Amino acid sequence: MSASFTIALDAMGGDNAPAIVVKGADFARRRFPGVRFRMFGDQAIIRPLMKRRKRLREITEIVHTEDVISNEMTVSVALRKGRQSSMQLAINSVRDGEAAGVVSAGNTGALMAIAKLTLRTLPGIDRPAIAAIFPTIRGESVMLDLGANVECDAENLVQFAIMGDVFARTVLGTVDPTCGLLNVGSEEMKGHAEIQQASATLREMGDAFSFHGFVEGDDIAAGTTDIIVSDGFTGNIALKTTEGTARLIKEFLGDAFRSSLSSRLGYIFARRGLRKMRDRIDPRRYNGAVFIGLTGIAVKSHGGTDAFGFANAIGVAVDMAANGFNDKITEGLEAFGRFKPGPVEAAAS
Repeated sequence: MSASFTIALDAMGGDNAPAIVVKGADFARRRFPGVRFRMFGDQAIIRPLMKRRKRLREITEIVHTEDVISNEMTVSVALRKGRQSSMQLAINSVRDGEAAGVVSAGNTGALMAIAKLTLRTLPGIDRPAIAAIFPTIRGESVMLDLGANVECDAENLVQFAIMGDVFARTVLGTVDPTCGLLNVGSEEMKGHAEIQQASATLREMGDAFSFHGFVEGDDIAAGTTDIIVSDGFTGNIALKTTEGTARLIKEFLGDAFRSSLSSRLGYIFARRGLRKMRDRIDPRRYNGAVFIGLTGIAVKSHGGTDAFGFANAIGVAVDMAANGFNDKITEGLEAFGRFKPGPVEAAAS
């Protein structure tokens, strides 16, 4: 990847900021030569962290601000008092064309609200959605919405499916992604009216869109489809359940191998295979949830991640910017006759 553009970083957002942001940016710049950074935060704290990172200093502009939106801050307070915060200024940088995307590990609710108000939604998109990559038996899939919209109508689900298709093609590199609607059963007669209507609409799109049909919870890990679409209420529960199950399995394995001398010896022989499994399900590899449907690229890193995880979140933003993600969403909406021009487009036409 040698594309030349700038990524804005909220240096003060996250449990271990700004140290993991600086270190993560240093990891990312090796993977993405040509990418530059605008780092927003308290320069008195950031500059000492960059003292021994000469190459990172050469490609990074520090924009000073002492205001920070904390994890405990409510959305309303963040909107009212965070106008000069590192998060708000980083998002403004995308709005003003100074950066191709923004990455933050800060307050999720505040980031979603500020990004939506500042960047606005793309023409043809009623609501943005949170999308993230899931590891599966077959490789990787994308799931959305993961919490931005508790209630969704059929049109929202259809829009999520189109955005998920673009994500799978541009970020995951899937050539012909398949899409499934998360439901209480795979039978056609199951589910509420909204999901039934969305299913009917997706089937009418024809061969240009590979709609698999309904999928269930166990299909997520199985990789039955490359895209899983749901309302934010269901998707968030699925996400948190998956994360909790992964931690449970990790604890169970640790207890099993510590339970006896023979188990400890068994661990020595199984260590290489266990490391391979650990690397494959490492949540840091899949760090970086995306607010899809906005006019600018906004990526939410997990607040408790480390530098490796934050670098991967930067990687998601870089992939989206390099592949013209938002332009392809508009193309997808137009191809399926679902593009609804905003005021600017309508006036031009």
